[in-house]
Amino acid sequence: MYEVELKLRADHDPLRERLDARATRDRSVTQTDTYYDAPHRDFAETDEAVRVRVEREAEESVAKLTYKGPLLDSESKTREEHETLVADEDATRGILDGLGFEPAATVEKHRVFYTLDGYTVTLDSVTDLGEFVEIETEVETEAEIPAARDRARALLSELGADPDEGIQTSYLGLLLSKSDTSQ
Repeated sequence: MYEVELKLRADHDPLRERLDARATRDRSVTQTDTYYDAPHRDFAETDEAVRVRVEREAEESVAKLTYKGPLLDSESKTREEHETLVADEDATRGILDGLGFEPAATVEKHRVFYTLDGYTVTLDSVTDLGEFVEIETEVETEAEIPAARDRARALLSELGADPDEGIQTSYLGLLLSKSDTSQ
């Protein structure tokens, strides 16, 4: 499974108006993502990530364990991704700790999800970083990536966003580079 994703900085107000007119608003959540460093390789060098995500919606909380492989495409944030729900967040953190993984950083964001033409469009407010829009879909094979990416770019343009302003750096990378420059 491949996640084809584009992300860019964006003012939410005009996008929200266009999305409310064209898309289906699905839900709103708060996510806290704890990223881990591996004892056996440097994820910053390999462009991989392991995280535990805690997602809160109303009174409910769900935890997921995710592995993200290196970027596969120079024009988007496309990568192999594996994710699973975990029944016990503390046990999952204990397993990672027992294997030598150490928490590296935490990213907190409020997200509003929309569905548009088979894509998920998300308005993200990221703590200490600001407002972003992401558009993504999943494809089964690498051969499907270019068409999915091109359609995502077209949808962003239709919503009044400039896909040429895309950011390939993850929120974690943006947060870490911001803290590096402020030191």
